[in-house]
Amino acid sequence: MVLTDRSQLPTARRLVVKVGSSSISGSNVGQIDQLVENLAKAHQRGTQVILVTSGAIATGMPLLNLEAKPEDLPTSQALASVGQSRLMYRYQQSLERFGLLAGQILLTSEDITNEATRNNARRAIDRVLELKVIPIVNENDTTATAEIRFGDNDKLAALVAILVEADGLVLLSDVDALYDAPPSRPGAERISWVDDFAQLESADIGGTSTGVGSGGAVTKVSAAKLAAEAGVSVLLTSTGQVGDALEGKAVGTWFQATS
Repeated sequence: MVLTDRSQLPTARRLVVKVGSSSISGSNVGQIDQLVENLAKAHQRGTQVILVTSGAIATGMPLLNLEAKPEDLPTSQALASVGQSRLMYRYQQSLERFGLLAGQILLTSEDITNEATRNNARRAIDRVLELKVIPIVNENDTTATAEIRFGDNDKLAALVAILVEADGLVLLSDVDALYDAPPSRPGAERISWVDDFAQLESADIGGTSTGVGSGGAVTKVSAAKLAAEAGVSVLLTSTGQVGDALEGKAVGTWFQATS
């Protein structure tokens, strides 16, 4: 069904939730437990939940004594190969508190755009959900090339939401909503509702400044537009407010599906 208001999120049949690197790595690694707890609650309500997570590279950085995110692809791939298993271990360890299993699904853009692999990915995710397992999706950074990478997992999350015909997409970040200017700027105001992306043309929307992520408000708005135009409503809020978000409370920015 097409959700027409954030208050309907608790009744959704299927939701995709995306979390960024900076929200679950470094000093914020403890937020994984909070995130998982709220995903488990949604699962227990009967909602099929798919988590799209960033963080493999950021998780690998301290393990290999790197302080800054690398700019070259081979180093990023090496970090992802180290960090992905540790990231999945953290999710699984947290999910076990609720008797739940995680199912790792790594995708490249070719998996989504190629018809054969697209259908296979859809069937695989459907089956994982049927088995009451929580699919945890990430970009396959270790094999993706510079030319075909998603570039950020906001777009990946939107494509997954479209692929699995989700009722809604929840994009989590370090900021509680979309603002009409950088939130640190005096006078910046929260944008609560977007039903026409033309209304954002006058907003001053910036990118990431965390040093570990590759997204920011720009990529989230782009992903929200992609999903909304395909019939999937989107909520953008902070990882710290995930519980309120999944309970349908008036948090974040709501992007109404336009088709």
